[in-house]
Amino acid sequence: MKTKLTMLLILTLLAGLFAGCGSSPTSEPAAPQEEPAASQEETAEVPEAEPAEEAEEAAEDEENYNTGDASLDDPRNADGIGEKELLAVSFGTSFNDSRRLTIGGIEGALEAAFPDYSVRRGFTSDIIINHVKSRDGVSIDSVDEALSRAVDNGVKTLVVQPTHLMNGIEYDELMGLIAKYSDAFEQVSVGEPLLTSDEDFQAVAEAIVTATKEYDDGKTAICFMGHGTEAESNGVYARMQTVLSDMGAEHYYIGTVEATPSLEDVLKMVQEGDYSRVVLEPLMVVAGDHANNDMAGDEEDSWKSAFQAAGYEVVPVLRGLGELEEIQKLYVAHAQAAIDALEK
Repeated sequence: MKTKLTMLLILTLLAGLFAGCGSSPTSEPAAPQEEPAASQEETAEVPEAEPAEEAEEAAEDEENYNTGDASLDDPRNADGIGEKELLAVSFGTSFNDSRRLTIGGIEGALEAAFPDYSVRRGFTSDIIINHVKSRDGVSIDSVDEALSRAVDNGVKTLVVQPTHLMNGIEYDELMGLIAKYSDAFEQVSVGEPLLTSDEDFQAVAEAIVTATKEYDDGKTAICFMGHGTEAESNGVYARMQTVLSDMGAEHYYIGTVEATPSLEDVLKMVQEGDYSRVVLEPLMVVAGDHANNDMAGDEEDSWKSAFQAAGYEVVPVLRGLGELEEIQKLYVAHAQAAIDALEK
């Protein structure tokens, strides 16, 4: 069965940006291979993901905000795991309140749904990890550290649930890292990203429409800002726009910070309608630097400033997708599918 898992993980890396994933049990534990230096190349599969140089700027920009009390967030890096672990993998954010409400909210939902599993956390961004450690004295495991902790604690069944938005570059890198540890556990299974199936897109669209229905008065354009990527996986944003349109959410618009649809594209679409107000909300798991700066910041090039300059009343909503109960339920459903795959 080791060969089956290894081949499946390799095929996942080659299958394309929207391939699903899963794994089957392996047998005798063995020591993991040494991990190479982690890459900081990020795309929109994690909503707040960003290249290293942007992340460094984000850390500086973030200091302009009161990000909340880090001690209220559980880093979920305790030992005493037991034989069954559910590892929640996120890019991460140094905005403490958002981390607790979004990533922490998802982890809490997983813990409630799967009491037989110990839920632990792993972040893919070393910059975020180091910044939180330096500023707040809080240690958060990298994915490699979390996997090593699982090995040291004698975990036999490992389920990994990423909080990625889509199946893209970072998701593939995660699968590669897990493959290096595949022989260290008796069973390994990996859940799918948030937006994978047609049903996922429909569920997310319904969740964001329900969460913002108080603003949908016919005179308000409700604009969601994603990260965006130059990779093919950027197509999820156009697909989400189509799903919203098909369900009759005619006042909803999807754009990105780094790709298309751009701010200019969204502004043009809004100006074609009869709106007096614009609501801005991130299409990202967390409300971190991009939400606070690129979307709701006072800088001239922010989404808020652009819409105000165009004559609209602007209402920023700093709420990550991870805060929404229906989004948390979707991650639980994906983790359940990964657990079910162990029994096949």
